[in-house]
Amino acid sequence: MPIWNPEIECASRETIEAIQLRRLKGQVAHAYENSAYYRDRWREIGIEPGDITELSDIRKLPFTDKGALRDTFPFGMFAVPMDEVARIHASSGTTGRPIVAGYTAQDLDVWSECIARVASAPGVVKQDRALMAFPYSMFTGGWGLHYGMERIGAMMIPAGAAGTDRHLQIIEDYGATVLISTPSYAMHLAEAGLRAGYDWEHSTLRIGLFGGEPCTLALKHEIERIMHITCTDNYGLTEIMGPGVSGECLGSRDMSHIAEDHILWEVVDPQTGEPVPNGQEGELVLTTLTKRAMPVFRYRTHDLTYVITDPCECGRTSARMKKVRKRTDDMLIIRGVNVFPSQFEDVLADIDGASVHYRLIVTTENDMDALELVLELDPSAFSDSMADMERFHTTVVETIKSIIGIRVKVTLVEPGHIERAIAKTHHVIDKRSSL
Repeated sequence: MPIWNPEIECASRETIEAIQLRRLKGQVAHAYENSAYYRDRWREIGIEPGDITELSDIRKLPFTDKGALRDTFPFGMFAVPMDEVARIHASSGTTGRPIVAGYTAQDLDVWSECIARVASAPGVVKQDRALMAFPYSMFTGGWGLHYGMERIGAMMIPAGAAGTDRHLQIIEDYGATVLISTPSYAMHLAEAGLRAGYDWEHSTLRIGLFGGEPCTLALKHEIERIMHITCTDNYGLTEIMGPGVSGECLGSRDMSHIAEDHILWEVVDPQTGEPVPNGQEGELVLTTLTKRAMPVFRYRTHDLTYVITDPCECGRTSARMKKVRKRTDDMLIIRGVNVFPSQFEDVLADIDGASVHYRLIVTTENDMDALELVLELDPSAFSDSMADMERFHTTVVETIKSIIGIRVKVTLVEPGHIERAIAKTHHVIDKRSSL
C-alpha cells in the first residue's frame, strides 16, 4: 500500500523526536505569548518557555481537561486574533457546553495532510471516488475526511446525511469506490443493501474509511465480508484536531499510527498521572505541536490504550497506539466488578451465533446496580426450537460469567430488532438516574 509521506512516516526515532522537541519549544513559546489561559496557569507554577529543553520536560506542564475547554467557551483557548481563525468546529455539547475548536489556514492544511496519510494507508489514490456519508455540520468528521481526500486528489461525492436508499443509489450511479462513515452506519448500509438485493460482491466499492466511534475487529470483519471491501478506521477528537490523530494501516489491524510530527503523546497512570512504560496500558495524553489557533497541552483524553514505537511491517516507523476500546469514564462497576463495554464485544465475538449488535442496560435493583445484555441473534443462529434457543442463551450467560466474572441478565432478540445507528452507536443505556 502507498505511504503518503514516507519522509516523516518512515523517519528514524531520533529524527521524529528531534522534530517533536523543536516544535514543542515553539508551541510553548507561542502559547505563552498569545494564550492568556496557558500563560496565567504556567506563571502560577513558575513555568516559562525556557524551562522546556527536552521532551521529558513536557511533564513540567499541568494537564488540561475537558472542563477547561468548557469553562473558556467559546474562544478563551484561542491563541491567534479572531481574523486569523479560518474555521471553527464543535462537539455536540449533549453533556454540557460544546467543545469549540478553532483552525487557522495553516491548521487546516496540517489537518488535511494527516487525513491524507490515514486514507493512503488502505490504498486510496487519486483515481478513487469517495462517498461522504458523514453529515456536514459542526462535527469534525465529515469536513476533516473531505479535505484530506481532496488533498490526495480523489473525487468527493458530498452526499452527507442523504439517507440509506440514496447512498446505495449513489454507489451504483457514480461508481463510488470509497465509503466514509461510522462503522455502525456502514453495517446498516450493508444490511440494507442485502435486503434490497444489492450485489455487494460486484459493487465498485472497495475501501471503507471509518471514524466517529470505535470499530471492533468483529464488526470490521463482518462489514468486509458482506461488502467485499477493505475497512480501516482512525482515531481523533475535536479537542486536538478531529479525525487523523492516528490511523490504521494494513500491517497490524488493531493498532494505528500516530501523526507524531504534529502530536506529542504520553501514556500515564490514570490515578497518579505518572508515565507508564511503552507497551503498558494507561490513559492517553496528547499535546498539539503545530496547531496555531488553539494549542492544547497535555490533554487528558480519558481513553485507555498503550503505545509501541517498534517499526511496523507496513514500513512506517511512527509510534502505534492500540485501538481505543476502553475509557476511564465509561467503566461500569457491577457488584464490585469493573466492567467495560469492550469486554462484552470481545466475548461475543467468540460465540457462534452472536451478532455485533447489542445493548447494555444498567438499572438499580434493591439499591444495587444490575446489568442486562440485550443481544441480537445472527440469522444463522435463529431457531424455532425453544430447546436450541435455551442452549444458546445458557452459553452466552455462562461464557460471560466465566470470562468477565459476573452473571448478567441476557435477553435474546430477533435479527434486526436493535435499531441501527446512523451516527455514533451508544451501547450503554444507563437508567439509574431515573430511578
